[in-house]
Amino acid sequence: MDQNRELDALLADMVKEFVAHNRAAQTLTGMLHEAGVGLQPVIDHVTLRTLDIDRRAEQFLALGYTYDETLRYDDWYAKVYRKTAYPALFVDQAYADDRGRTSIIPGWVQTFGDQVFHHIAVRVEDIEHAVRQLQEKGIVFAGNVVGARGDSLRQIFSSPEMVEGHPFSVLELAERHRGYLGFLPPQADSLMKSTAPRQTPHP
Repeated sequence: MDQNRELDALLADMVKEFVAHNRAAQTLTGMLHEAGVGLQPVIDHVTLRTLDIDRRAEQFLALGYTYDETLRYDDWYAKVYRKTAYPALFVDQAYADDRGRTSIIPGWVQTFGDQVFHHIAVRVEDIEHAVRQLQEKGIVFAGNVVGARGDSLRQIFSSPEMVEGHPFSVLELAERHRGYLGFLPPQADSLMKSTAPRQTPHP
């Protein structure tokens, strides 16, 4: 099996696993299949959470992905990997030192591991329209669209699927303009916070 066949199979399996446990993704996949499009052609990027980005990325580097950039935030950071004709791979982790103490990523990885996608982002033409269409089918979104109309990148997460009281996976909608293929740090951090576990106030 050549490298691309192996990568195709890996992504197909991981996407299938993600869709099986995410109602928003199931709903959108059904809508796309009705149109004869399917989910795979519209995937913008896929995201893994881990405790060690470099180690986790090795599987994808062996299949032809290459490192592109590092994005840094207050308590977490991410590395982006790319391969022509495939979705970008976004891998994130908390800082290993005291800066990462407040990050939600380690708790998520301890609960769900780092072998499943935290989210899949789907490229849409009109994010407000896509949100309305999915809301009509019962999908709830976390917060509002991040990014103003006309910005290079606009994004929103669905509300997380809950597994035994823990936020699990989310579906992202991404609207891009002017050929922009990157990631905007303030937006990524805002999206991260939109799906953070809600703290229950103590009486």
